[in-house]
Amino acid sequence: METTCIEKSEQMDVVVLAGGLSDERDVSLSSGSQIANALIRKGHRVLLVDLYEGSQYADFASAYAAERQEQYMYDVPKVAPDLLALMQQFDNRQELIGPNVIELCQSADVAFLALHGGIGENGKLQALFDLYRIRYTGSGHAGSLLAMDKHLAKQLMVFNGIPTANWLMYRKGEPIPQVEYPCVVKPNDNGSSIGVKMVDNEAGLIQALKEVTQYGERVMIEQKISGREFSVGVLEGEALPIIEIIPKAGFYDYENKYQANATEEVTPAALTESQTRNMQQLALKVHQILGLVGYSRIDFMLAQSGHMYCIEANTLPGMTPTSLLPQEAAVVGLDYDELCERLLTLAFKK
Repeated sequence: METTCIEKSEQMDVVVLAGGLSDERDVSLSSGSQIANALIRKGHRVLLVDLYEGSQYADFASAYAAERQEQYMYDVPKVAPDLLALMQQFDNRQELIGPNVIELCQSADVAFLALHGGIGENGKLQALFDLYRIRYTGSGHAGSLLAMDKHLAKQLMVFNGIPTANWLMYRKGEPIPQVEYPCVVKPNDNGSSIGVKMVDNEAGLIQALKEVTQYGERVMIEQKISGREFSVGVLEGEALPIIEIIPKAGFYDYENKYQANATEEVTPAALTESQTRNMQQLALKVHQILGLVGYSRIDFMLAQSGHMYCIEANTLPGMTPTSLLPQEAAVVGLDYDELCERLLTLAFKK
């Protein structure tokens, strides 16, 4: 693979990696479809490849000749995917990376990571790509690991003076802890609000822990911050305009995130100049201390008391039709296609 920087106007061979054996695979396939379409419109040769399913072709030219599409489409269902059923379709294959994925990415100019959750976002795939000298979009393996592990990320926030909600960790099989209510129970290393439960009492906590430990043994029990929810995109060292997230019912869960018209999103958010500056500075600091590269999205809560809390960082923000980062970029004149092109070219600056 050529190692020199490719100019923005040059046509590239791009593998958009999406899907995978992750609870967020449907969101990822939607992001990947939109990204692939944008890069096709920008004149690139693009293949959308499912990380878990893989391809029957081991080189980009052959795969592109046989599997290319002019347009990709994928709508996110209201419920998270059934991963066991997916595995059964492939004879319960345990390998997380499908046939020929590595070879395809090696023969392309760059892999655009449209993955959410699982090995696509926890640093493992990034570490493997580094070993194979495959160029890819987004942060490296260390930053991806730190951001995906909510416990580690919050420890770094506290150490660096960034306000975040109080929390404790629970491991499957341990005694039920004593906590203050209301609280939020969530998987330690999942995204898209999959498995997140709002809890008001001990009975609710017991049930929530039973359900959430299905996603992983380590669970975070976090102080619930009542107030307004915001997100701040970071692009090339600059904070984008802040977006406020206002679900029409309930909280910003999986369905409200990805079903059209379920949530009102306002950007730029209605904040004071001081609040805006403070939140953007905190977002940039989180991006920096986690060692993130190129772009990210940092989520916040603004309590009714006026106190600001960082909730988490996203290293591969969603790029679906309802996603937040593209809306923020649009405010500064960067449309969806240009945003995808910018993220692509950032891979050559790492």
